Amino acid sequence: METGKKNGTNVSRLYQRYLKLGRGFSAHTVEAYMRDLDKLANYLSMEHKDVLDVKLEDLHHFSATLVDMGIGARSQSRILSGIRSFYRFLVMDGFLKDDPTELLEFPKLPDHLPEVLSPEEVDQLEAVIDVGGTWEGHRNRAIIEVLFSCGLRVSELVNLKLSNLYLSERFVRVMGKGSKERLVPISERAITELDYWFSCRNEMVIKPGEEDYVFLNRRGSHLTRTMILIMIKKYAALAGIQKTISPHTLRHSFATALLEGGADLRAIQAMLGHESISTTEIYTHIDMTTLRQEILEHHPRNMSQNL
Repeated sequence: METGKKNGTNVSRLYQRYLKLGRGFSAHTVEAYMRDLDKLANYLSMEHKDVLDVKLEDLHHFSATLVDMGIGARSQSRILSGIRSFYRFLVMDGFLKDDPTELLEFPKLPDHLPEVLSPEEVDQLEAVIDVGGTWEGHRNRAIIEVLFSCGLRVSELVNLKLSNLYLSERFVRVMGKGSKERLVPISERAITELDYWFSCRNEMVIKPGEEDYVFLNRRGSHLTRTMILIMIKKYAALAGIQKTISPHTLRHSFATALLEGGADLRAIQAMLGHESISTTEIYTHIDMTTLRQEILEHHPRNMSQNL
């Protein structure tokens, strides 16, 4: 992207540096942001316009071209979100006075509620794991319980370190997206499963440099996300769970259980490590059948009818 120069300064390169150093994004994430920004640059090049001269009308036309290209609503939203981030950076750094994306409308996304497991179904998942003297069984049960009890992303789980566990205080320090740390409470049950796993782990030969990782494979190295996915799908099949689940399902189940138990949405946001409360609102949901029944039973208008 070569457009967007002011006084000889390439603003796109400054933005790329901001994403990497200011936001702490990975090289892969930065590349994705810049790739989406290139789509806007290509469009503006055909229109003979510079990114610093863009108006809201130009962005609406650009959004229409995304539809013409057959790009789905979710991908459109991602692209436009990245462009909004770019223009907010330009305003923040003084390249622009006004943000042309302020009133930019995003495509309406279809409602999508991911699969969720009840605590009873998580128990079923753990019950099929053979822990009869096998270190692998104790490890896998601890993995599932920590994912469900702490609501971790699978990337956070595989990178979890012993030095980040404060089990006597019942907290875990998690390194989340953008290198942002947060403290997450951990349940007594998860601590118990970890203790069983640590008894086995202490007997293992651990590869040099891997000593601080909580979860290890048979070669003494830390696990990968793919290993966790395969493991959970295997136990779901053994437990007879028909839902399409992944490690992320346990994170969603954690949030849903808290919400249905009456936890404040802001507290859930903090525990999940979401930067925006809107992400938490999309991520969590309440069983609408249960909600409907609660309203019918407890709304004062309905209660007065039964007196």
